[in-house]
Amino acid sequence: MNAREPKFVRFEDWRSTSSEQESSVNNGYKERKGMPSVGAVLKSIGRKLESGSEKFKNLRKPSTVHPVSDRPKEKLASRRSNILDPQGRTLEKWNKIFVITCVMAISVDPLFFYIPVINDKDKCLNLDGTLRITTSVLRTFFDLFYILRIIFQFRTGFIAPSTRVFGRGEVNNNPVAIMKRYLSSYFIIDILSIIPIPQVLVLAVTPKMKSSPFLAKDLLKYVILVQYVPRLLRIWPLFREVTRTSGILTETAWAGAAFNLGLYMLASHVVGANWYMLSVESEARCWRKVMENDRHFKDSYLGCGPNRGFVISLLSKNTTCPFIDPDQNQDPNAFDFGIFNDALESSVVNSETDFLKKFFYCFWWGLRNLSSVGQNLKTSTYIVEILFAIFIAIAGLVLFALLIGNMQKYLQSTTVRVEEMRVKRRDAERWMSHRMLPERLRDRVRRYEQYKWQQNRGVEEEALIRTLPKDLRRDIKRHLCLALVKKVPIFEKMDEQLLDAMCDRLKPVLYTEKSYIVREGDPVDEMLFVMRGNLASMTTNGGRTGFFNYTVLEAGQFCGEELLTWALDPHSSTNLPTSTRTVETISEVEAFALMADDLKFVASQFRRLQNKQLQHTFRYYSMQWKTWAACFIQVAWRRYWKKKVERQLREAEDRLQGAFVNEDESSLSLGATIYASRFAANALRNLRENSERNKRMPQRLPLLPPKPAEPDFSTQEH
Repeated sequence: MNAREPKFVRFEDWRSTSSEQESSVNNGYKERKGMPSVGAVLKSIGRKLESGSEKFKNLRKPSTVHPVSDRPKEKLASRRSNILDPQGRTLEKWNKIFVITCVMAISVDPLFFYIPVINDKDKCLNLDGTLRITTSVLRTFFDLFYILRIIFQFRTGFIAPSTRVFGRGEVNNNPVAIMKRYLSSYFIIDILSIIPIPQVLVLAVTPKMKSSPFLAKDLLKYVILVQYVPRLLRIWPLFREVTRTSGILTETAWAGAAFNLGLYMLASHVVGANWYMLSVESEARCWRKVMENDRHFKDSYLGCGPNRGFVISLLSKNTTCPFIDPDQNQDPNAFDFGIFNDALESSVVNSETDFLKKFFYCFWWGLRNLSSVGQNLKTSTYIVEILFAIFIAIAGLVLFALLIGNMQKYLQSTTVRVEEMRVKRRDAERWMSHRMLPERLRDRVRRYEQYKWQQNRGVEEEALIRTLPKDLRRDIKRHLCLALVKKVPIFEKMDEQLLDAMCDRLKPVLYTEKSYIVREGDPVDEMLFVMRGNLASMTTNGGRTGFFNYTVLEAGQFCGEELLTWALDPHSSTNLPTSTRTVETISEVEAFALMADDLKFVASQFRRLQNKQLQHTFRYYSMQWKTWAACFIQVAWRRYWKKKVERQLREAEDRLQGAFVNEDESSLSLGATIYASRFAANALRNLRENSERNKRMPQRLPLLPPKPAEPDFSTQEH
């Protein structure tokens, strides 16, 4: 009787429930103990109904094994797939759009202050019907962006502070956690920002308040001012979110300067609109002061309605409200309009004045007084007017300082490289003067700095690329160097992997005119591939007398091939090879350099090519091999010419001996005697020249340069 029924808990339900609790705790939100919330109750009811329906369906189906929680997981996965990344590019662009629309929205709200107008003919307070509709439509249009922003907030993930231990943190895509976080932060401010109270007020309420024009005006003023606070406060978190995500709001310095200038002009617009509203109030206060002694006076008489003849005649005859400068007013009973006298005297508040004239005049007044920090304002003793002047002075001081600081920061960022270059050149000139360098070296330093500035405008490319990830650095190097590297014939037949390795290790170098890259006999520490410009390559074969070889290297050619032979030798020493040529720049040269260590790595990759054509290409374009081939051809020609002369002498001697044999010993003819004498003379002359040439030949033959070492392109690893 007392035995309890066993309770069975589904494993999947327990797991999902525990995971939800764990995620809520991890996200910084803890379930309240005690009475469950309405959402929790509805969620538990829906879970039970779902489990009951699944059990009912399982009764009609054959018993199969499949997880019961697949459908909730699929729903949760589909929901999380629609969640936006808070640091994604899409949301970043939308946030910038929202910042701009928020700024434009708070610039529309002050237009409501221009709706009250003064009918100077009837001496009454009225509302501008056209402006009411226009401002309401503009306000509603920008409120749509606020609504879109609220929708985005419900679909944007967030990074929990507990996950920011390493990296940027983990994005939470739980829709429930996102909703709780937004409802507890800026949701109320966003709702207060989009409530259409001003539209309803100017379109539906104020037209029915003709009997209370002052109440309608004050109601409109206070509603706009109260709602302007949350709309203004919402910009700062949005601006901070944009700068935290992308680091900057504007891509260029000029756009940033224009944005800060626009904010300053927006403040001038707000000040000018408030000045207009207070100017209308000041004239209405003067009317009320004139009419307060009349016991039949009502506030409704100041509105533009019927039965106002005595009010018009009284206000027209009264001289208490003159629109003159307070310093020139001699009547102690005259009403002091203070800083609003300018608006009333220029008829800006009149209903007959065009709206654009009103707007720009008030905007100019606000801009002028903000820039001058309100120094020229002469106020009356009215407290609201004094507080308004104090606000102008403080706001002008703060905003003008921010404007100057931000404008200076943005505009200086456009010339910071130029200034750095100027300081660097000045320091270089002082150092060269202090060290008393000759003018030739000074000129070379100046030309190098100028050429380097013209190439990269002061940006340190290597330092910039070095901070990037490896794959991104490889892609950038490939984009910059691949087309130029393929112009070098030795690299033309390489595969993509080797080209990527080459591009990753090539370093751009600059040389000015008449600069020595390497001298004959110096150790070679880099292999240079010419991209632009001309180089002069010359050699004296170790300084031997009578030997000089000169050639010009152009774009696509290379020098320092001794380093490649050294790198390909599996038994090479740690000492760098010596240069067999002197390389000097003829004009400004842009090239890519492969250092010795990098060439060792690339050379080990060459060995896997198993391509004899690469060896022939290297021989064909190598200056060392060309010089050796030219000298070898010259020596071979001399040897061939020597052997040819010796062969001709032997043939002539054979012919002479044959002539003597064929003729009788006792009766030599005259022709044979003459022929013999000629042959003897020619033979003696040839032998004399040949002996002299033989004396010189041993001195010329040793001038043949040693044959360059064969680069090892075999597959043997070392």
